[in-house]
Formats: sequence, C-alpha cells, structure tokens
Amino acid sequence: RRSGWAMAAATVFPLKCAVQHYAWGKVGLESEVAKLTLSNDPTVAVEQEKPYAELWMGAHPKGDAIICDNRIPRKTLGEWIAEHPECLGSKVKDIFQGQLPFLFKVLSVNISLSIQAHPNKELAVQLHAQFPDRYPDKNHKPEMAIALTPFEGLCGFRPVEEIIGFLKNVPEFHAVIGNEAAETLENSPGDPYRVSAALKKCFTRMMNCEKKTFVDQLNMLVKRVLQEAAGGKDTTGSNGDLLLRLHSQFPGDVGCFVIYFLNVIQLRPGEAMFLGANEPHAYLYGDCIECMACSDNTVRAGLTPKFIDVQTLCEMLNYTPAPANSKIFPSVRDPGDPCVFVYDPPVPDFAVIKIEIPCSAKRYTISSIDSASILLVIRGEATGTAAPSEVKIRRGSVLFIAANQAVDLCIRSVDGMLLFRACCML
Repeated sequence: RRSGWAMAAATVFPLKCAVQHYAWGKVGLESEVAKLTLSNDPTVAVEQEKPYAELWMGAHPKGDAIICDNRIPRKTLGEWIAEHPECLGSKVKDIFQGQLPFLFKVLSVNISLSIQAHPNKELAVQLHAQFPDRYPDKNHKPEMAIALTPFEGLCGFRPVEEIIGFLKNVPEFHAVIGNEAAETLENSPGDPYRVSAALKKCFTRMMNCEKKTFVDQLNMLVKRVLQEAAGGKDTTGSNGDLLLRLHSQFPGDVGCFVIYFLNVIQLRPGEAMFLGANEPHAYLYGDCIECMACSDNTVRAGLTPKFIDVQTLCEMLNYTPAPANSKIFPSVRDPGDPCVFVYDPPVPDFAVIKIEIPCSAKRYTISSIDSASILLVIRGEATGTAAPSEVKIRRGSVLFIAANQAVDLCIRSVDGMLLFRACCML
C-alpha cells in the first residue's frame, strides 16, 4: 500500500473518457462529442467521416475511463473505485455495494435511436433470469437527458385526443390499428382506466400487425404525404416532416407509425427530460448530456434493425397519456448558490447539477458533497485546486471528484463557465 498522504492526495483527477462510434452519431466535427474531445486534447485526430456518438464518463466495463494523473500509475476509474471504495461517500458505498451507481454521457444524435423503454427493477430481475442474453443485468435504467443544443425526442403517450385526431386524419394509421381497436379508443375519453386499456389495445394491435400490411400502408402514407407536400399542402395533420425523415432513415419500419402515439418533445439548451421505467421514448436529433443508472436493459419498439421483444414491450409500457410540456423535467435553483441548478429525478441512482459561473467571477468553489461526482466542462477555462493538487481544466475536461472534496477554481476565461456535475443525492 502507498502512504496515507499519497492516497489522500488523489481525491480529484482528470479522466480520459471512452468515445463510442455508433452509426447514429453525428460525424466528425459536427458532433459535440468530437468537439469536446478535441478541445480537451488538441492532439486527437478527428476523422471527418466517422460518427462520434457518445462520450462515456464513468466506470462502465464497456467504456471505463482512464485516470490521467502521474500520481496514479495507469489505471481505470473502475479499478480505482474498487481499491478506494470510500471515495464514493459512505452512503453511496453502502447502498450501491461499492459501485459508482451512474453513467454520465454526452450524446450527439444525427439519426434517430430506436424507440425503446427500460424495465423497472422487478421486471429487470425477471427478464434477466428468463433471457440473460437479451437482458444482461438485473438493474433498472432510468435516464435523464439535458439538451446542449436544440434537442428533439419522442417521449410518453400523447393526450388521447391527439391520437384520435391522427386516426381520423391518417387512414393508413387507422388501417394498421383496425376498426375495433380504433373505436375502443375513440369511445374511451373521460375514464382514465378505459383510456389506458384502449391505448394498450391499439398499440399492441399496431406492434402485432402483419409485416406486409404495415409496409403496404406505410408506403401508401409516404407516397401520399410526398404528393401533398409537392403540391404545397400542409402535412402537419399527418406529422409529415417527421414521418418522411424517419422513413428515409428506417424504410418499412413499424416505428414510423409510433410517431402518432408518442409526444414529440423539443428541448431548448438547458431543458431536460426524465425517462422513468416503462416510459416509451426515442432520441431523434441533437446534442445532450445524459445521466443514467448503470444498466444495459433495453426493450425496443421500432426504428431499429435489432430484435424487437413485442410481447414484453406491450405488457410493460406506461399507457398514461400526458401532454408534451409535462415531459419537460425542471431544474431547481440552489437557494444558497445562484450559480447552481439541480436536476434531481425521482430515483436514488443519480442527479445532475448545472453550474453556470458568470463572466464577472474570477473565483468559484465547487462545493463538497457526500458523493463521488464527475464534472464536465462545456465552456470556460480554470485552474482547479484541491490541496495539495492542482489541475488545469478547459472545455471538454472531465474530472473525478471524490466524496466530501471541494475544488477551488481560479477562472481564466473571460466568458464565465458552464459545467455539469453528475452525482448521487441520497
């Protein structure tokens, strides 16, 4: 073992984080992931044709961050936490069995991600036991996305009146669902229980529709919307723009009809959406920060060449309709620090803190909290001090901060700073 002083010294250190090059990512320097990576390390060669989809900031085995600190011989964050579990904070260490309970990410989305939902803990245990190859762990996977640029996604079932409107305006959608299920939904408003049951019936009908039927109907719909658009007609009644975009990305995919069920959410930078268990969702376009519980359990519904577990999906979904604006998750300003805004979702695994330091400030202290945290710099430059160590940070820097450790910033940039910090608030 190394001396106590050396151990105590390393409570704050920079991380080199894994980049994932999934096909849906924005390419080259159009990607926020690539831009942050390059800004943090100008020696990185960004390939203009390559997608830079995700930056993983954490200790997930598929993308464990590497510690960049000459006091710590080459080690990953996961290895460091295993050797020094006290760095998590006592409560976090006990409740999450010595593991960092969250994965922090930046996403740059160019092509839609699959429409999906994540199981709650109870269902995750069951699915993992039955199909361990498809559902690799027993954990739930709540997620929160915070927009860095204007961000578009699908989230939750629309108000039932909107879905009924599409059934009237989009005969091809009506055909895929069938008269009986459509009628049940049209007669359901007024009784929340009946609405949910009717929504489930309609969605299940669509997901189980014969492939030939829905492909034929989808082709007819796309053809009609293209003709209407060419003739200068307004196609919003068929959600025309989004339909054509998704169909060009995933031709013949049942997910193209899902847009008539789910809310389309537009987030402005700084706005967030929280995706709890069983909430159907998809990311469509833009750059965001994401924080999630550590799990890979995903049940897919469409816009994907991957396996779609229709039965599990239709059984598990939350069929409670709600308007799009109700899906925007608010941040709360810290009454003790006007620079701090907290996004604290209704799960224990993670929270995200936005720190916006004005250009007038030359010094700022990142407060100590009883949880390990990961800090990402989006804008600005500073020297951070956590005695006895000092670290220079700039746009794209990622720092690990052990529990109960404050960091004093001496700010060098003229336009202030924007930081995001993932942690666990028990």
